[in-house]
Amino acid sequence: MKIYLVGGAVRDALLKYPVAERDWVVVGARPAEMLQLGYQQVGKDFPVFLHPRTKEEYALARTERKRGHGYTGFAVDCDPSVSLEEDLRRRDLTINAMAQDAEGNLIDPYGGQADLEQRILRHVSEAFVEDPLRVLRTARFAARYAHLEFTVAPQTVALMADIVAQGELAHLPAERVWVELEKALGERNPEVFVKVLRDCGALQKLLPEVEALFGVPQPGAHHPEIDTGIHILMALQQAALLAADTDVRFAVLLHDVGKGTTPRAEWPRHLRHEQRGVQLVEQICQRLRAPRRHSDLARAVCLYHAHCHRALELRGKTLLKLLIATDALRRPDRFEAFLLACEADARGRLGLEQREYPQGNYLRQALAAAQAVSAEQFNDSSLSGKALGEAINAERTRVLESLRPD
Repeated sequence: MKIYLVGGAVRDALLKYPVAERDWVVVGARPAEMLQLGYQQVGKDFPVFLHPRTKEEYALARTERKRGHGYTGFAVDCDPSVSLEEDLRRRDLTINAMAQDAEGNLIDPYGGQADLEQRILRHVSEAFVEDPLRVLRTARFAARYAHLEFTVAPQTVALMADIVAQGELAHLPAERVWVELEKALGERNPEVFVKVLRDCGALQKLLPEVEALFGVPQPGAHHPEIDTGIHILMALQQAALLAADTDVRFAVLLHDVGKGTTPRAEWPRHLRHEQRGVQLVEQICQRLRAPRRHSDLARAVCLYHAHCHRALELRGKTLLKLLIATDALRRPDRFEAFLLACEADARGRLGLEQREYPQGNYLRQALAAAQAVSAEQFNDSSLSGKALGEAINAERTRVLESLRPD
């Protein structure tokens, strides 16, 4: 039995990148031997074990043979005769197909170290096309390492396009797509994930509503970049700078999807795109089975981002309506996420990346002022029920009106 450190831990150590977790491959062992050593088996499709002390994952070396559609349609062989090189060959990218032995020696049969040095994301073998999830994983790695100037090898992009053309993405469960999407949104350059999916045709299959935005013009006075799709990429980049939370970034990704349904005759204007867009946002969230936290914020940003941009112009009554519509009084944390998404939208425009966004602080002040008005102020009155609620809103409106800039 021989044990090797494999995959991401080896890759990131060579990059001097933070190592999040360590995975191990065991060569020359059977499940019974692992159990006798105190390991706990957790794998269903193939033997994976948890170390009795560290709880890190130890997988028996294996080969895979495609027998169906999707990322689970494989026949797995975990015989003790399977070599380390055979196990590494089934992996997706060369930079993920390296191992390290107990003495610290690097085992790199497929040129992963050279591709790290050349900043290339390259498939290990033609078996890459057997797993459609690798399209999303490769795009995600591109987003993770874009700041290090990594790019996807043209031959790998071509294989990703083949997977798309064969219709394999349709066999991916929504849950798996969401997992990869959310991970990608959490990376340093999530806009690169969208770009790479577009390059291989996968964006059209997974998020056609976002794909439809590319080539759609907007008024140059507000959007010097013109193209709505380019604006989404720029706004997503700004969102990554403003907020680490993936719900903010997801909302930014979808905030303008309604512009993809604007009739050409109305271009470059997009009247009522917010109302059209919220229906698409709901469809996307249902299709991807997005968590409620993400779907709620995405709907709010889609429907009310224009109101946020015009905050300094709104009367007190309309300001209160915005606070109520976005549930700011009950959920101030989500309102903060809403403001950050709107700021990313405002800055995601050519030449305006560093612009100030006073609307954000103004609405934060408006929320604080509205929250300061409470039922306790009316204890001396005989008001109750609906009448009390109306009195509270009237006072909030008065306070908000007094905040308005001259």
